[in-house]
Amino acid sequence: MKSSYLIIAIISIIGLSVISLFTGVSDISLSSLWGDPHMRDIFFISRIPRTVALLLAGSAMSVAGLIMQLLTQNRFVEPSLAGTTQSASLGLLIIMIFVPSASIVTKMIVASLFAMAGTLLFMIILRKIVLKSALIVPLVGIMLGSVISAITIFIAMHYDLLQSLGAWVSGGDFSGVIQGRYELLWLVGLLTLLACWVADSFTVAGMGREFATNVGLNYRRIMLIGLSVIAVVSGIIIVVVGALPFLGLIVPNLISLMMGDNIRKTIPWVCLMGGGLVLLCDIIGRIIRYPFEIPASTILGVIGAVIFLFLLINQSRHAKN
Repeated sequence: MKSSYLIIAIISIIGLSVISLFTGVSDISLSSLWGDPHMRDIFFISRIPRTVALLLAGSAMSVAGLIMQLLTQNRFVEPSLAGTTQSASLGLLIIMIFVPSASIVTKMIVASLFAMAGTLLFMIILRKIVLKSALIVPLVGIMLGSVISAITIFIAMHYDLLQSLGAWVSGGDFSGVIQGRYELLWLVGLLTLLACWVADSFTVAGMGREFATNVGLNYRRIMLIGLSVIAVVSGIIIVVVGALPFLGLIVPNLISLMMGDNIRKTIPWVCLMGGGLVLLCDIIGRIIRYPFEIPASTILGVIGAVIFLFLLINQSRHAKN
């Protein structure tokens, strides 16, 4: 039964991908692809890279959220709610100030390093406070992210780079993704595969340091791998396409509600649902105000906020019972 559901999910992703390839201002059809060189250029230079970027970014960000929830032992965190995304934005701003002509790879490396530092700071703060409720963790992350964002905005205004930073970070807009500008996302695809390979180790690490050590797991190494995956994924996605709010929060939680907490079995579904959700949001953004586009992050933010509220209300009901 589960294999049939997986086949249906894959077919749905393929269907959304086909819709994405043929949806946009330029009216591309099979006949125009065959006879019009200009349409072929649009299809291969813009539409295919955009669709691939949507799938890779959605899958990787969802898995990064899942890893963060395991490592923090809390279902209500993800990179944008833990200071990780905000730290990556700060790193991007720093490189824009001191090395404005830096390549995209350099920007990605610096953003990833800052994302790693921000995530480590978040983890250190969690160890220093008493967690009386599961909601304390996301609140700490939101406060940390707000502080880092405030610092970033202050520095950007001082150097008159606020608009430039916003163009990089606040997008979630895949309209500018073209051939030659999205290839770094293949790296986050490889990191997603790495996360799938060590999924069982993340599960054990999520049960706590003492338990992991007792069963012979190298806890520090797994934590380092997990934090590195989160940081690099966040850094690359911020540099290439911008922020994707709530994605790493809602997708793992919805999959957990439907399929349980066996990470080895659920992580492929997290990948599929994450990529499919971002793809769907982008298609909606292209259609809803055609021929103009609404960024996928805007649609995703609305959907994510509603689902986040549902998860919070559902958690409160379980706590009362």
